[in-house]
Amino acid sequence: MIACLLLLFVSAVGQEAAQPAQQDPPKTEKTAAKPNFVLSIKTAPLLNFSLKADKVKLVDIAAEMAKRLKTQVFVGPSLQKEVVSIEFSDLTLEPAMQLMAPAVYIDYEIDTGSGFAGKPLGIYFYDADSAEPPLTAVVQGMNQSLLVEGDTEDGVEPQNEADKKRLEEQPLRIQFQNNYISVKAKKQPLVLVLLKIGEELGIPVEIQYEAKDVVDTELTKLPVEDAIRKLSPNIRLFLRANLLHAERRLLRLVLADPTKTAQQGQ
Repeated sequence: MIACLLLLFVSAVGQEAAQPAQQDPPKTEKTAAKPNFVLSIKTAPLLNFSLKADKVKLVDIAAEMAKRLKTQVFVGPSLQKEVVSIEFSDLTLEPAMQLMAPAVYIDYEIDTGSGFAGKPLGIYFYDADSAEPPLTAVVQGMNQSLLVEGDTEDGVEPQNEADKKRLEEQPLRIQFQNNYISVKAKKQPLVLVLLKIGEELGIPVEIQYEAKDVVDTELTKLPVEDAIRKLSPNIRLFLRANLLHAERRLLRLVLADPTKTAQQGQ
């Protein structure tokens, strides 16, 4: 049996956050038994999966996925002994993963300038009654960049026409509600816009270079991911997809140095 690589053993009691255990040391045998399932993963033109398994432990399939994808795949404590019989062909990532466990979470890194779908950094197989995995299990948090600016009345509905007009005339206004964001920026520095978004969403923002980009746009009630893509091609955003509830949650924003990104791509 193939060793379970990059597999997270979690302990969760009540409302305690899940904690990863240390990775098992690799086996030293010169040969290993072939898996008793068939897993096919294609990366072009889109990432897609085919799987045929008959009474196979979920942890064994997860370990093979981690190896093939070169990413982290976690199995919750209640599913450690789960045995699955499943067969599907040519499904993209999220539909395929939804067939594997009752609750599935995927952490992504998305490069807004690439035009490609997000890269999965972590995949979590849980049961429907378990608490959500820690938000920093894969996407490590950083200290929130401080934004010492703004109206102390931000988030407060205007009480009269004068307040409403004053609010509408603000050069930078960010509103976030029900997972939709509105951005109104009149020739505002990109760094300031991103910090304001981070403040509104309560997520860390990392600025890796002294950007001089200016944002002059008005976006109304867009999904956060779509809005961020429209601001700059130099942003990397990290988000979690909760497939059980069809929700996507932004975890972190990074304004990446385009010169370093170009050098890394060479």
